[in-house]
Amino acid sequence: MYFINAPFFLRWYYAKVTFNKSRKEKKIYLTFDDGPIPEVTPFILDTLAKYQVKATFFCVGENIVKNKDIFARIIREGHQVGNHTYNHLKGWDQADDHYLANVARCQTLTKTNLFRPPYARAKKSQLRALYPDFDVIFWDVLSGDFDEQLSPEKCYQHVVNYTRNGSIIVFHDNIKALPRVSYALPKAIAYLQEKGFSFGLL
Repeated sequence: MYFINAPFFLRWYYAKVTFNKSRKEKKIYLTFDDGPIPEVTPFILDTLAKYQVKATFFCVGENIVKNKDIFARIIREGHQVGNHTYNHLKGWDQADDHYLANVARCQTLTKTNLFRPPYARAKKSQLRALYPDFDVIFWDVLSGDFDEQLSPEKCYQHVVNYTRNGSIIVFHDNIKALPRVSYALPKAIAYLQEKGFSFGLL
């Protein structure tokens, strides 16, 4: 089970986390988790270039090491990067010192002030240790592209139905998401641009 739109209790529990940006501007924020990988990230970058959109990529350290050329392309094309741990760790399952060391290892590669915990699952103690150095970013629109039971059309509908001013939208550049992100991303960008939204960096 997952929530397309971040519910109140999650916002209450993670009070210092950023779920959305200002609701006053007609600006939204595309983010991508788990890459970079050769099977998906270049398609996403090509799509963003076609629509002249900048986005934020929350990168996994081991994927950066395996795909340094794609990571370099993300930077070169003016996108933003965030830390998504070195090994895509679920914080709830990790001792704090191990989890924080994994974040620090990824940080040697990403050199960013943005962090997103994989699965949105980190202990409060872990986040407390990270808040001085990072803006911890969640989202208020989850596309559901990781859900293999979800149709590509439904993934697209999730995005366009829930996006509003200041929304932070999550897609994934991983293999599991490919059928849905390849369908929904270009259609969603085109639709949202037509509705007058601009796309910003976090």
